[in-house]
Amino acid sequence: MRKAVFGVLIAMLAAPAIAAPNAELARQKAEAAAVTITRDDWGVAHVHGHTDRQAVFGMAYAQAEDDFNRVETNYIESLGRSAEAEGPAAVWKDLRMKLIVDPVELKADYARSPAWLKALMDGWADGLNYYLATHPEVKPKVIRRFEPWMALSFSEGSIGPDIERADLEGLKAFYGGDHLAWTRPAPDGRYIEPTGSNGFAIAPSRTKDGHALLLINPHTSFFFRSELQIASDEGLDAYGAVTWGQFFIYQGFNRHVGWMHTSTGADVVDEFAETVVKKDGKLFYRYGSELRPVRARTIVVPYKDAGGGLSRRAFTAYFTHHGPIVRAEGEKWIAMALMNRPLPALQQSWLRTRARDYASYLKVAELKANSSNNTLFADDKGEVAYLHPQFIPLRDDRFDYTKPVDGADPATDWRGLTPLADAPRVLNPKSGWIFNTNDEPWNAAGPDSPKKAAFPRYMDQFGENPRGVHAARVLSKRSDFTLKSLIEAAFDPDLPAFDRLIPALKAAYDATPEGDPLKTRVKDQVAALESWDRRWAAASTETSLAVFWGEGLWAKAAPLAKREGVDVYDYMATRLTRQDVLQALAEASDRLTTDFGSWKTPWGEINRFQRLDDSIVPHFDDAKPSLPVPFTSAQWGSLASFGAQRYPNTKRYYGTRGNSFVAVVEFGPKVHAYAVTAGGESGHPGDPHFNDQAGRYAGGDLREVYFWPEQLKGHVERTYRPGEGL
Repeated sequence: MRKAVFGVLIAMLAAPAIAAPNAELARQKAEAAAVTITRDDWGVAHVHGHTDRQAVFGMAYAQAEDDFNRVETNYIESLGRSAEAEGPAAVWKDLRMKLIVDPVELKADYARSPAWLKALMDGWADGLNYYLATHPEVKPKVIRRFEPWMALSFSEGSIGPDIERADLEGLKAFYGGDHLAWTRPAPDGRYIEPTGSNGFAIAPSRTKDGHALLLINPHTSFFFRSELQIASDEGLDAYGAVTWGQFFIYQGFNRHVGWMHTSTGADVVDEFAETVVKKDGKLFYRYGSELRPVRARTIVVPYKDAGGGLSRRAFTAYFTHHGPIVRAEGEKWIAMALMNRPLPALQQSWLRTRARDYASYLKVAELKANSSNNTLFADDKGEVAYLHPQFIPLRDDRFDYTKPVDGADPATDWRGLTPLADAPRVLNPKSGWIFNTNDEPWNAAGPDSPKKAAFPRYMDQFGENPRGVHAARVLSKRSDFTLKSLIEAAFDPDLPAFDRLIPALKAAYDATPEGDPLKTRVKDQVAALESWDRRWAAASTETSLAVFWGEGLWAKAAPLAKREGVDVYDYMATRLTRQDVLQALAEASDRLTTDFGSWKTPWGEINRFQRLDDSIVPHFDDAKPSLPVPFTSAQWGSLASFGAQRYPNTKRYYGTRGNSFVAVVEFGPKVHAYAVTAGGESGHPGDPHFNDQAGRYAGGDLREVYFWPEQLKGHVERTYRPGEGL
């Protein structure tokens, strides 16, 4: 009898657990019935729902179809769960993320979200979970069920969150070892291709047809973003680049406005050196004349152990009012102050996709939850603009915030946020053009740019770069821009960094005595570079020689320049010895000859695009097919950026970052655009859209965007509802 009763109780308890998933699946299936996904002949998804929530459901589902691996990976990282897939080596990366990402706080943010945003998060989670339910062959690495609050962990579409600026080795030394024995390593000066972007906004006064134009040209790691369109019967209709797994268009346009984000040089993350003392067994830090308690929180980091199970490591993390402690320098504990506003950040990211003009876009910006991006803007009213980030802390400009400041001095504290009107901004300049290339805003619109002297030092830490020089040159040349000529400008082949380096080479050569063996050795190479037009091309042997030589110069100059606080380009052009300059050219020639048979090797034979599979960390093989890419690294001022390098098993250079999505948009009576994506839309090697755009990408041959229904006619591969045909 007892066994029977016990069995009934077990059945009663088990029933809801079985029924709930079935009910949820039925609800999701009904939601899917209101969603249409149209795949065009490039595999791009055009998603439509009756409501915004349903559109987001379809958007999440379509992204999962294309590359669930990258969707899940982004949320594994944003939630600090990498070690659950990768093992103990990723524990420190997860700990760093968990210093600012707390599920308890995110769930509270979700609970207090406005109803419209909560509905979007619900639709997002439903779309991903419905994909998993209808694709049982897909095995998630970590996240087997997406919860709506998880969307708040990844609420801004940049290449990486601000907390990633915290040095992992310093974090490891503080929380896992002897922090007194750790010292910050000196920078080695190696060039790292910028994860930034180019953005151009051109006013009607400078265009042939009197319509504003926008260049959208993010420079990220390849395959980091999807391309799609999302629309609803509630007025939503936006197109562009979407960071995998997010439910808003990060860089793109709608029927009326377009927005392009570039990584900013504004100082939005600071470090405070805290003086920590122990009193009565408790930790305090000095702040003015008082001692404040150090706040402690236990953080548990699960990780995959050697047996394939999950083990856990617990840490006591420390915080002051400035932020989490991320390392120590000597006896000082370093707290990092940064933006951590997931709820307004997600609101801002979504609402700007619905802006109809500059005024409404600016109203959304008042949420002040964008810390990492400048914005280039254009609309169908003919307005063009540049905006600095909206999250810019107010500070006392007497202090040098490029280094840790004294956390015990209240004068160093942040004093709220800068009003939008007090940040650098450009609106409808007389020059008729605006740009940003991850450089200072003081050149953004030629003579109509913001004036550096009018702003605090912390408004920019990047200064000028060769791409900025190049952008100003191409934009000031003409006043009859069209979509076609804007594409030409985006792929203009000039390499302005060599405008200073080659004259320095000739001067070094001329100053070297006749008969010097080094001079004889590089005679022909100097002549070749001196007569070169300083423009990249796949067939150009001079491009190959210049790039290899430039890399040698950088390796010699960068560590010295950083040590002396001098610009690396200035150091290469003016402070290297003539022996250094000529020797770098000789070494470049030798390397070309050794690897390719001659120092007169066409650039396209060396610089290649290859996509073998969808690994997050790519690999390359000289023996397998690849395509020549004519443009170079941004290091030399190429607007079209291709960050490529040799790998341990290759002689050729293979790109992994730079131009990733390129679009040009015209805001006429009806918005019109062209675009191209690195490789293709799909992450599945067997899919026809895995690499179908590679040739267009390498050639700068943008395809027409099918934004309007009439444009899709004749270009539809499939129209379906999520879950159909499986």
